[in-house]
Amino acid sequence: MKIAAAIEKMTDFYKGNIHDIYHFLKVWAFAKNIGEAEGLDPKTQETLEMAAVVHDIACPLCREKYGNTSGKHQEEESALLVAEFFKDVPAGELDVERITWLVTHHHTYTNVEGMDYQILLEADFLVNAGESEYSKQAIENFCRKVFRTEAGTHLLKSMFLEKE
Repeated sequence: MKIAAAIEKMTDFYKGNIHDIYHFLKVWAFAKNIGEAEGLDPKTQETLEMAAVVHDIACPLCREKYGNTSGKHQEEESALLVAEFFKDVPAGELDVERITWLVTHHHTYTNVEGMDYQILLEADFLVNAGESEYSKQAIENFCRKVFRTEAGTHLLKSMFLEKE
C-alpha cells in the first residue's frame, strides 16, 4: 500500500472528523521529514510513515467506549484496528507487525528502541504540544527526557522554545 492510498483510506476512516484528519496528517509530515533528515533506510522510513498515518486509529473507538482518547486506551485498542486497516496488504510489502507494535506503543516513552519508534514519539509530541498548548516547562522536560534526534530537537526548539 502506498502512503497516498493509506492517507486516503485513513481520511475516509475518520468520517469527516477534521481534527483527527489534520492531526494524523501533521504527525505524518513531521515523521516523514524527521526520518528523511535523519537518513532512515527506505524500509524503516516506509514503516515509520505508515505508523504515523494510523497512529491514532483507535481514537474514535476510545471516544465511544471510554469517553476519552487516553494514550493507554489507544495503545490497548489499536492492534485489531491496525490489522483490519492493513488486511488487504500483500505479505512482505509492509512490516505490518512493526507498524502495529509502534502504534500500540506510541504513548510509551521508556525503553525506546528503533529510530522509527523515536521519530514517531517526537512527531506526535510536536503536534500535540501545539494542539494542546503545552507549557514551556512541559516542552522543555519532554525535550530533555525523550527527544533524541537532531532534526526533531531542532524543530521542537525552533517552534516552542526559541521564541522572542
